[in-house]
Amino acid sequence: MSVRLGINPLTWTNDDMPALGGDTPLDTCLAEGKQAGFAGFELGHKFPRVPEKLGPILEKHGLLLVSGWYSSELLTRSAEEEIEALKPHLHLLKSLGASVMVFCEVTHCVHGERDTPLSHSPRMSEEGWKTFIPRLNQVADYCLEQGVQIAYHYHLGTVIETPDEIDRLMAEASPSVGLLLDTGHLVAAGGDPVVVQKKYANRINHVHCKDIRKDVLADVRNRDLSFLDGVLNGMFTVPGDGHIDYTTLFEGLRESDYSGWMVVEAEQDPAVAHPLTYACLGHDNLRRFCAEARLTVDA
Repeated sequence: MSVRLGINPLTWTNDDMPALGGDTPLDTCLAEGKQAGFAGFELGHKFPRVPEKLGPILEKHGLLLVSGWYSSELLTRSAEEEIEALKPHLHLLKSLGASVMVFCEVTHCVHGERDTPLSHSPRMSEEGWKTFIPRLNQVADYCLEQGVQIAYHYHLGTVIETPDEIDRLMAEASPSVGLLLDTGHLVAAGGDPVVVQKKYANRINHVHCKDIRKDVLADVRNRDLSFLDGVLNGMFTVPGDGHIDYTTLFEGLRESDYSGWMVVEAEQDPAVAHPLTYACLGHDNLRRFCAEARLTVDA
């Protein structure tokens, strides 16, 4: 089995805080991502959202579409309403060959609010769980029937953030709901990527690789800062520039025959963290970790 290396445009331009990298053209992101060695990109807010426009742009740069974030609101709308809302996104992914959809429930989320500390992350009530899971299963079944599997993205500042919440999601959701293993969000929420990988090896269908600067994370927690303040202060970085043990994690992925994308998704302030420099660093470190774990990278 082999994996492919991709990147998210957050390295250059930020979706949660559009002022970060706001003047960077999409062509710059794509050209520099290709220069760094990546085979594909996830979507960002500067990407055209119809395949007829985006396909030729990616083809010009010799890149594939990896996946793209979808903001779910299943706590406030029905499964049928959600399916109608996601159809254009699903069509884009399917048309351009992406097999997974990055999916996150954003009802009551706070990660886009700079003045709201992470300690105010929303929590799902029992009634919320009983509403959410059947609706999620219905949406996931529909997407899988269309050839694209949901990769659920637990995320700081949302209703599914902590290891306990991930455990409940995996216990109650149907097998059609895959799990996106995001190393940085898991560590920042008090979890261990190696433990989660071993526990849910058969559910993981997408991997986001972001590293954590421990001192900045501690400061964010100690001073009760927001997610966006954490980003601006440098809480996240590319794999290999923090303290997460990627070699052991990748050994587990090899043993479980993971064959999807490894995506560098490490939001930083591009005025501080030079995008091409960090893209190259992230790519080279991922290749090194794969080699150490004897995980084959698809050329």
